Amino acid sequence: MASFWSLWVIILTSITIVLITWVLFANRTREQNTEGKTTGHIYDGIEEYDNPLPAWWFMMFVLTIVFGIGYLIVYPGMGNYPGLLGWTQIEQHEKEVAAAEARYRDMRDRYLAMPVEEIAKDPAVRKMGGRIFANNCAVCHGSDAKGAYGFPNLTDDDWLYGGSPEAIKTTLIQGRKAAMPGWEAILGDQGIAEATAYVQSLSGRVVDEGLAEAGAKHFQTYCAACHGADGKGNYALGAPNLANGIWLYGGSTEQISHTLRKGRNGVMPAFADTLSEDKIHILTAYVYSLSH
Repeated sequence: MASFWSLWVIILTSITIVLITWVLFANRTREQNTEGKTTGHIYDGIEEYDNPLPAWWFMMFVLTIVFGIGYLIVYPGMGNYPGLLGWTQIEQHEKEVAAAEARYRDMRDRYLAMPVEEIAKDPAVRKMGGRIFANNCAVCHGSDAKGAYGFPNLTDDDWLYGGSPEAIKTTLIQGRKAAMPGWEAILGDQGIAEATAYVQSLSGRVVDEGLAEAGAKHFQTYCAACHGADGKGNYALGAPNLANGIWLYGGSTEQISHTLRKGRNGVMPAFADTLSEDKIHILTAYVYSLSH
């Protein structure tokens, strides 16, 4: 924190404590009101008598102020002042994480030595994997792992890079970067319409046969190198299967046309530096279990 803001926090906090203390003592009435004197506050016909706070209530306020001052002396709370104990939330977090790691290390090492297919059947592993997934993956793939527009559904059997344990773990460790080029400049409006019709026909949809026939030539020229001659995709390149009716960016005529025109560039982040080896192994088992 910059020195200016540190001083700003110290001054405002100190002023607040002083004002609260002054208000408490300045408005303290020591003697019991026997003359029926009121504070002047009237609400719904009810008048408030000017009586002192009960002693225990007043002392509770005093102790609260004393506790607050003591807390700000012992712990950080006044700008850059570290407190007498030198406590920090980062250090506390690191201690708790280290304790948890030591506590669960043996269990994780045991799971790490077992095949993904085997531990994926263990309810305890799926429970742990579910927590890891919720903290790291659900923001994109959804809490139910069924994906969203541009984010794959992990509960079906359609995989861009393969659904084997090895492929899933590689995806988690290294991440993925998709690169679907845009073809608008090459195909033009008519070519895009023809290619769109052909792509739709691959999944059995009824389309204009003339457009689809012309689109087939475009597909074999520009698309088959990645998606395959039959349009069923290629795990090595992350090229999706276009013949199963499952669409990452939507399968309407407009959505397919937009994909062909502008291309797509999906990014799956790498977790090698975020999650430990054993956590990635457990997360792999969880993701694998979603579709098995």
